Amino acid sequence: MTGTFARGLLAGAAGTTALNALTYADMLRRGRPASTVPDRTAAALADAAGVEVPGRGAERQARTTGLGALLGIGNGLGVGLLASLARAGGVRMPGPVGAVVVGAASMAATDGPTAALGVTDPRTWTSSDWAADAVPHLAYGAAVQAVVSALPTREERVLVKQRASAGLVARSLLLGTAAGCRSSLGLAAPTLTAADTGVVKKLGSLLSVGGEVYADKQPGIPARTSPAVLPARLASGAGGAGLLARRQGQNAALPVLAGAAGAAAGSFGGLAWRRWAADLMPDWQAALIEDGVAVVLALSACLPGRRRSTRLRVVTMLD
Repeated sequence: MTGTFARGLLAGAAGTTALNALTYADMLRRGRPASTVPDRTAAALADAAGVEVPGRGAERQARTTGLGALLGIGNGLGVGLLASLARAGGVRMPGPVGAVVVGAASMAATDGPTAALGVTDPRTWTSSDWAADAVPHLAYGAAVQAVVSALPTREERVLVKQRASAGLVARSLLLGTAAGCRSSLGLAAPTLTAADTGVVKKLGSLLSVGGEVYADKQPGIPARTSPAVLPARLASGAGGAGLLARRQGQNAALPVLAGAAGAAAGSFGGLAWRRWAADLMPDWQAALIEDGVAVVLALSACLPGRRRSTRLRVVTMLD
């Protein structure tokens, strides 16, 4: 029986094969040359890391081409592994939805770095450019979704997830909002309120929350909505919602989405509050008020059902 890690690699390999096949088919149909974006992205990454690609002219070009191809394979395997981990964590999406979500994640993982490095600007792309990028990534998502759905792990076979309740989705939204205010609360709150979590994990969660509260009061902290910070807050909200769904034994797809949406709302809302309150009170007082609101939201989200186990307990193995 395939485990989570092996399944993810298989899914990523299948998705990468599908993506490459459609890309080459498009080149054959339109008679267009291969894209130079992977090569230029590899060169830009090397420059950003301060690494010199050996050689000159055609020799250096060959190396950047090879590096770009390897980065693409790594991206494909990595997103496949994440999809497998998400399913093992309780995120069960219908086939078409999963194909779109996974394909979009792979596309973002590819196009985000290229845009950040200044290799290309998606805002200038034509509809043909978007289609040439989106269709192969959709094929990638469909292949990955098919593999992770067809190869359930032992735990997934035994523990069938129930449909997420409206209450769980609402609590996930609250927890995500709290994570938008204090990113550490996304994972710390479910851990601290679980009845069967060990002392070490709870202590680590307390330290993470305390460290963030202290750091937030220091000058020079990047804005929570900046590209370098916001993804971590979204991940915290989504991850915390996944823990709540795991505790309840319910499908985590909608709760994870609600957690991420709540984290976005909390991030932008918290920043708006701090800016509005800047003329009324010292910043540290506004921060403490925000801390209080975040804790109340997190407790409201995590206290219900807290005595249910967050661990998988498998009594019998059904083949």
